[in-house]
Amino acid sequence: MRDYHDFLGEILISEEQLQARIAELGEQISRDYAGEDLLLVCILRGGVLFLTDLMRHVTVPHAIDFMSVSSYGIGARQRSGQARINLDINTDIYERNVLLVEDIVDSGYTLEAVLALLRTRRPKTLRTCILLDKAERREVDVPVDYCGFTIPNAFVFGYGLDIDEYYRNLPFIGVVDLEKYESA
Repeated sequence: MRDYHDFLGEILISEEQLQARIAELGEQISRDYAGEDLLLVCILRGGVLFLTDLMRHVTVPHAIDFMSVSSYGIGARQRSGQARINLDINTDIYERNVLLVEDIVDSGYTLEAVLALLRTRRPKTLRTCILLDKAERREVDVPVDYCGFTIPNAFVFGYGLDIDEYYRNLPFIGVVDLEKYESA
C-alpha cells in the first residue's frame, strides 16, 4: 500500500479541530441527556475512533453497542441505495434513549435504513450524532441531531474513514487528490 502523502490533497480537518469539536459534542449530549441514561450505538467500522473519543466527553451514564452495515452496489465506491445489516446490536432498546454514532453521511440511504430498523424496536428516543455531513450529496432526508462538521463533496479519509480499508488510524481528515491517487 502506498504512503498517503502520495495522494493527500489537503488536510481538511486537523486533529486539534476534531478533538475540540468532539469535546463540544460530548458536552452538548451530556446536557441534553442530563438525568437520563443513554445507549451509544456505533456504526462500524468508520465510527469507532469517533465513538471512542466522544464517549470520553459524555458524562451521563451510558452503554455502547455496535452495528455493521454495508451499502452495496456494483463497485466498492458505488452505492445502490440499499443497505444490508451485517452485525446487529445485542442490546434491547425498547424505551431506551439511543444515540446512533456514525462517521459520515452523504446520500443518507444507509442512515435511513438503520433508523427505520431501530424505530421498529420502539426506543424512548432515537437521535443521530454524525462526525461528517456531506449535506450537498443528500438524496434522502435524514435527521442529523448532532453534527461535527459539514464538509464539501470530496473523497475524504483518516480518523476512521478508509481508503480500501487503510488509513483509518490517521488523526486528521484528509482529502484525496484523485488525479494523484488514480495515476499511482
